[in-house]
Amino acid sequence: MRSLDGDIVILGVGGKMGPSLARMAKRASDLAGVSRRVIGVSRFSTPGLPSKLQSWGVETRSCDLLDFASYAQLPEAANVVYMAGMKFGSTGQQSLTWAMNTYLPGPVSERYRDSRIAVFSTGNVYGLSPVRCGGSREEDPLRPVGEYALSCVGRERIFEHFSRTNRTKMSILRIYYSTELRYGVLMDVAQLVLAGKPVPLAMGYFCAIWQSDAVAMSLQSLAHVASPPLVLNIAGPELFRVRSVAEEFGKCMGKSLRFEGVEGDDALICNSGRAMQLFGHPRVSPAQMMAWIADWAVRGGESLAKPTHFENRAGDF
Repeated sequence: MRSLDGDIVILGVGGKMGPSLARMAKRASDLAGVSRRVIGVSRFSTPGLPSKLQSWGVETRSCDLLDFASYAQLPEAANVVYMAGMKFGSTGQQSLTWAMNTYLPGPVSERYRDSRIAVFSTGNVYGLSPVRCGGSREEDPLRPVGEYALSCVGRERIFEHFSRTNRTKMSILRIYYSTELRYGVLMDVAQLVLAGKPVPLAMGYFCAIWQSDAVAMSLQSLAHVASPPLVLNIAGPELFRVRSVAEEFGKCMGKSLRFEGVEGDDALICNSGRAMQLFGHPRVSPAQMMAWIADWAVRGGESLAKPTHFENRAGDF
């Protein structure tokens, strides 16, 4: 934040990661002694979120990004973090999914053609990868499964098109299961174990990264934007095995385990070596993540009640 010039606009700040990213950007700028506006844009369907952001020094603008008449009121900024999109509930609302994930990047790219843009994407664009190969790499061909994943490939392609034609420098961040106390695959598994419900094994492995680490890497990517876009897998370097994670939670919680299904030989996993080279390893280790989440779940801590559906191999969300 000390070396980055200009203000930061966060489009889609109202999602699971948006408030953390906005707060970190503002705190880091203040600590760096940089006078910078951080502006969060969203429809703000969650009551109280605008006031919470404002208490952190983050300005807010209420805007439906599909209402293009409102674009003239969006603030100028040298840096844009694009977090808007639709995943859960996409089955049954396919047209809205495509509008949000594939159509919307076009007008946003035109509106902020002179800015640096960090684009949030997903590992679902790759499809499943053989576990023995260690996960998908950024240069691998994309084989998306399901309409959600297809629409996310569309998002990347539209941003790439405008990056090339307008020479807009961008990063595309394929994030694999950002995790915190209230949400994520680790929380999903912990809640199943705690409730004595069967843990599905069909998707036998997954990647995860603590949310603060994912947010930090996403902000740092603004220093590495390029045209055509720099593509990065954002995840921890480790592969989590679902069975082993459940067994560790069972030990911590004193719970017996139930499993269902058989581990497949492929999974939605990635190799995050390129991001590790740029930003270093995450600060929060897998052991620490699991210890925090086990404790939180046992104590009945708050949950966002938004399961990841990590076990879904068909790409239906």
